[in-house]
Amino acid sequence: MHSPHDPFVRVRGAREHNLQGVDVDIPRDVLAVFTGVSGSGKSSLAFGTIYAEAQRRYFESVAPYARRLIHQVGAPKVGEITGLPPAVSLQQRRSAPTSRSSVGTVTTLSNSLRMLFSRAGRYPEGAERLDSDAFSPNTTAGACPECHGLGRVHRTTEELLVPDPSLSIREGAIAAWPGAWQGKNLRDVLDALGHDVDRPWRELPQEDRDWILFTDEQPVVTVHPVREAGRIHRPYQGTYMSARRYVLKTFADSKSQTLRARAERFLASAPCPACGGSRLRPEAMAVTFAGRTIAELAALPLSELADVLAGAAGSSETARVLTDDLLARIATVTELGLGYLSPDRAAPTLSAGELQRLRLATQLRSGLFGVVYVLDEPSAGLHPADTEALLTVLDRLKEAGNSVFVVEHHLDVMRHADWLVDVGPQAGEHGGRILHSGPVAELAGVRESATARFLFDESPVPVREVRAPQGWLKVGPVTRHNLREVTAEIPLGAFTAVTGVSGSGKSTLVGEITEELPGVGRLVRVDQKPIGRTPRSNLATYTGLFDVVRKVFAATEAAKERGYGVGRFSFNVAGGRCETCQGEGFVSVELLFLPSTYAPCPDCAGARYNPETLEVTYRGRNIAEVLDLTVESAAEFFADTPPVVRSLRTLLDVGLGYLRLGQPATELSGGEAQRIKLAGELQRVRRGHTLYLLDEPTTGLHPADAELLTHRLHELVDAGNSVVVVEHDMAMVAVADHVIDLGPGGGDRGGRIVATGTPAEVSRAENSRTAPYLARALGTPGG
Repeated sequence: MHSPHDPFVRVRGAREHNLQGVDVDIPRDVLAVFTGVSGSGKSSLAFGTIYAEAQRRYFESVAPYARRLIHQVGAPKVGEITGLPPAVSLQQRRSAPTSRSSVGTVTTLSNSLRMLFSRAGRYPEGAERLDSDAFSPNTTAGACPECHGLGRVHRTTEELLVPDPSLSIREGAIAAWPGAWQGKNLRDVLDALGHDVDRPWRELPQEDRDWILFTDEQPVVTVHPVREAGRIHRPYQGTYMSARRYVLKTFADSKSQTLRARAERFLASAPCPACGGSRLRPEAMAVTFAGRTIAELAALPLSELADVLAGAAGSSETARVLTDDLLARIATVTELGLGYLSPDRAAPTLSAGELQRLRLATQLRSGLFGVVYVLDEPSAGLHPADTEALLTVLDRLKEAGNSVFVVEHHLDVMRHADWLVDVGPQAGEHGGRILHSGPVAELAGVRESATARFLFDESPVPVREVRAPQGWLKVGPVTRHNLREVTAEIPLGAFTAVTGVSGSGKSTLVGEITEELPGVGRLVRVDQKPIGRTPRSNLATYTGLFDVVRKVFAATEAAKERGYGVGRFSFNVAGGRCETCQGEGFVSVELLFLPSTYAPCPDCAGARYNPETLEVTYRGRNIAEVLDLTVESAAEFFADTPPVVRSLRTLLDVGLGYLRLGQPATELSGGEAQRIKLAGELQRVRRGHTLYLLDEPTTGLHPADAELLTHRLHELVDAGNSVVVVEHDMAMVAVADHVIDLGPGGGDRGGRIVATGTPAEVSRAENSRTAPYLARALGTPGG
């Protein structure tokens, strides 16, 4: 037995995912970094085993009702873990925050600001004190009644609803109306109400036009549809709904993204006239602190807000206590390089890296000690200059008496670690072993490690010949977010990297590239959005591979004898699927007070199909077993089926050989989703010029995988295409043909082009924060 004061977390017999019964000891109270190629098993060890076991113990200690669910939620597959403190996980969540969520709500700064105004604000003569809730646009007590706390109102006009007034209603003058039967029904109702549906719109009396478009009345009339030969149309009761009412209702209530986007085309959004966009009631806006309203303070960048608060702190003891708390909270956010964000900045406009750093700042303030923080690539989306600030913060979490376990690919974070756990040697079934667990320097002697090659190899990037541009693409002038009249020129037929610190305006600039610009041709944007939001969507369905596999099964003798067609082998339709889970393979388990989780289906145990379908085999495997193959194994299994091989080959080319064909989209990281989309593009046979736009394609990639991806992207350029990447990985930037560096800082201190040219030229730029890091990658003294 280990003593209760054993300073190590000891894992024995971990078999989660591809881990091969591994044993590993990791000291507590250190910064330990887990490394290895993508899919090697490092996340399975850090999150799937260590964090999951800490969660399980927490469940057992607090929630008696949840104990019966624990076996469903799944204890990790591990022999035992000793010396494990409570754990806090900060993962790169893929779920999009809502439009009501902001920098202030994520960091809880909003709560403190509201408290400050409630307790220490200056109220108008005779006004009664307001509770802090009254300063929140997300509560009924505080929200502006006109715009319900959203700050903007959506209005529509006759010009938007009827773009072509020369048409009659029958000819489709009211463009905002729904199509198909619903639109015909509205027209027939108007006809029954006595309106002329065959006269050009502009000839109708204004009074009638206003009623048709804007009335709130909903009259019900009997409609006698026009008889068509061979069809019997019975009269029915039809309800009229004005075009404005239809558009606003669709925009507010529709679950369909397409319908909402269509409705939005007929709406003009403007700041709410009642609150001027502040989102609050007049009573709250009448209270000030330091001469400003809460909306004015929330609109300031955090670094400026700190100056205002520091100058006004002395007004009373209450104000001093509350401003001190606010200043301490702001300091941790600014330290992480996010001082350019304002508290009212909407969370959906933030990058994944910015969001995770905001959560990290909140944890720093929580004052917890004695816990294990398990972090998922905190350096993702960070410029090398910002990574240094991140390391300071991780050190502070450690100094406060915590253990910090980080899954990471960034070499500087690895070099900074006290302890390194390297998992590998490769991905999937060729990984899952611990190659090294110990001090960083000792990894140098581990021959099998893919990490060692990059960590200790200081040799500069080999010099490559810069391609001559085939022409230039002009973007801009752009004035959006923090960009002011910025114009960029991108070489065609070349590889361009757009660099700069977080918040400098890179994504905004690249977002302005559209197919309409001369010289673009076909445009392909490969982003990190999920390829599907439910376990139904997976690698095989997304790439179209599944259609071919189903045909292969339907063509077997056993399937023909039973009369099974292609549909029988789909888990999305009734017939071949397991009906208990309706082909999902999972059932949703609702946990009180906690997010719902998925557990394997009790009937098919995750196979997704009913027993009869599973009796049909192809080369000894049924359809569920084929979906369980990794891309690599499937390439061997289907070696003589060309359409399948072509799909799989491109997935192997972008380093995804370790993923299972049926791996649910919900289990894929943003980087994996992006590479699946890229593989989908690579397998298309293309003629003509294509411009590929990639936003941080090396996110979540081990340097070995990033190297592979860089080769693939250069092959696209060699084939006559253009590639533009927004990138922080200096190894990829160093081999570009052209670099556009934005900055010099983030937010208001950025938004300008600081340097452009070849990597060597940019590495010598005077006021570029990228230059010194690029010079280091190129192996030249610069910056």
